[in-house]
Amino acid sequence: MRRIRYAVATSLDGYIAGPKGEFDWIVKDPAIDFRTLFDPFDTALLGRRTYQVTQSPGAPPWPPGMSVYVFSRTLRQRDHPKVTVVADKLEETVAALRAKKSGKDIWLFGGGHLFRSLLDARLVDAVEVNVSPVLLGGGIPLLLPPAQQVKLKLTGHRVYKTGIVRLEYAVEYADG
Repeated sequence: MRRIRYAVATSLDGYIAGPKGEFDWIVKDPAIDFRTLFDPFDTALLGRRTYQVTQSPGAPPWPPGMSVYVFSRTLRQRDHPKVTVVADKLEETVAALRAKKSGKDIWLFGGGHLFRSLLDARLVDAVEVNVSPVLLGGGIPLLLPPAQQVKLKLTGHRVYKTGIVRLEYAVEYADG
């Protein structure tokens, strides 16, 4: 079974985007190779807002061969032919992707609503955060309320010279 990994940057006070959705606060670190970040994945899951940010001028393109699924009730597939737009059956769609025998891990790229929905459905296997040394004081939280308590097991960590701390956790659901 393929793993779904929520890999995201967050501020020290737990926000994945600023109050207006901005992400210019994310600390850049030359030791983080973004090409290798994509290597373990062949599929990305995004909410509508996150997808729209990735389509803004200057945003890097997705790597060739990356399948991108955008979960939105407002976007239309015909207007976004390079991605798969999913308007309903979120859990069924993600469970089917996860159950495929071939393929790499799945990157839950964002955003907060999608993460909470998939976590509630017990479809997230790992939470991997790069904590930037900044306090935003508000914005889009890592986990939007209301949310269930979920235990995590630390599986890896790294501290970068810029002050970024990478934390990797396995999700441990209450009844296994």
